[in-house]
Amino acid sequence: MLQKMILARARHSDFFLRLLNWQLFRLIPFNKPHGIKLSKVEPWSITASLPYRKSNFNHIAGLHACALATLTEFTSGLMLTLKLDSTKYRLILQRLEMDYHYQGKMESFATFAISEDWLHDQVIAPLETCDAVVVPCTVFIFDQKGNKLTTGIVYWQIKPWSKVRTKK
Repeated sequence: MLQKMILARARHSDFFLRLLNWQLFRLIPFNKPHGIKLSKVEPWSITASLPYRKSNFNHIAGLHACALATLTEFTSGLMLTLKLDSTKYRLILQRLEMDYHYQGKMESFATFAISEDWLHDQVIAPLETCDAVVVPCTVFIFDQKGNKLTTGIVYWQIKPWSKVRTKK
């Protein structure tokens, strides 16, 4: 309940956007060293940024391919997590494909957007007859100057928790 209130207020308040980012750093500690932050939250889209800093550099002081891939995964996964009830559905990364177009030499941004119809047609309706679905999510990353750095396709497997089987 509190998270939904913070999320709703983050759309219009810098304070609540900072609070949401603080929560994400605590909930997803793996991403903290990258400094990935949400910069814009809309009802059906989010934009996250990757800072241009040493911890994200490759050997030639550009943004590292893995940092860009993490930004792609983070953006699409968070949007799906925000729209799907985590008590009903399990979301797991199945595959990640990245195409790199341009060397990142400044702060970069990834935006991922879906619609209510997309969510229903690609996830909710198929899960009424299938145990699991795999949805491809395309994410583009651009730098501050508008250069297209990457095209990433994240394949998320989504299934109801009632269908999840684990070894004993």
